[in-house]
Amino acid sequence: MSSVQFPDSVAHLIQYDQSLIPHVWLGIGGPARYFAEPSSRQELIELVRVAHGLGIQPRVLGGGSNLLVRESGVDGLVISLTAAELGQLSVSGDRLTAGGGAKLSHVVTHAVGAGLSGLESLLGIPGTVGGALVGNAAAVGRDIGSVTSKVEILSPDGQVRWIGNEEAQFSHRRSNLGGQVILSATFQLQPSDVAALTKRMQKMWIVRNAVYPQGRSRIALPFVDPDGATAQRLIADIGLSGISEGGASLSPERQGVLVVNDRATSDDCLKLIERIREQVLLQTGVDLQTNLQIW
Repeated sequence: MSSVQFPDSVAHLIQYDQSLIPHVWLGIGGPARYFAEPSSRQELIELVRVAHGLGIQPRVLGGGSNLLVRESGVDGLVISLTAAELGQLSVSGDRLTAGGGAKLSHVVTHAVGAGLSGLESLLGIPGTVGGALVGNAAAVGRDIGSVTSKVEILSPDGQVRWIGNEEAQFSHRRSNLGGQVILSATFQLQPSDVAALTKRMQKMWIVRNAVYPQGRSRIALPFVDPDGATAQRLIADIGLSGISEGGASLSPERQGVLVVNDRATSDDCLKLIERIREQVLLQTGVDLQTNLQIW
């Protein structure tokens, strides 16, 4: 298949057949046919506009913590939001605005440092603001959607608009923002004592850090916790601790964590996830939903 000819306005940003392995936590997958790391908001907008005109569906790559890439790779444009300008933070009164590429952990610590409460329960959740909004990231009974005032999104034709909380339709670990390019979001927070907030954040960090096996790097959380339970508890209760498929397995220490080795393939991961879902559904009646994006 011949390559698309990109116009001069973005041609210098395009890399061809770029491996996605360094960009995803699991370290699995093939290349992106086209890959770009825009350094500014305007470059991002132009990339999306050009892709739309060429009939290419762009995919946005954030932190790569909940992404599984198939070995066949992505036959399209992958846009990485690692540039500092795409993750800028600003505070105005009791509102914090963060770029879609900002790391969620940085947003939380920035809010706490500014004496603003509402995001600290999300400390330790990997990924970016954009990814957190799409999946309505939650912890300790608090989700990001509950403090989101508005979201700035980029339409496929390059138009920028803001939508309110209701239009984003946040629900349990879901929103209607999937497939959208999120430029930024504004959070409505509560003024609070910095010292007290910092202590609370530190306690939450200890709890959150215990979720991940120590010394592991190629890991992911494959399931969304259902209402009133955790995927880890359901898996442990039916005796699936340490279950494996090829080079993919569940951590014996934390049954809700997917761990891969150098032999693992995307098919190994998908087969393992499906086996676990079938067994949990059969034995508990709970249909676990997948947390991973599959490219």
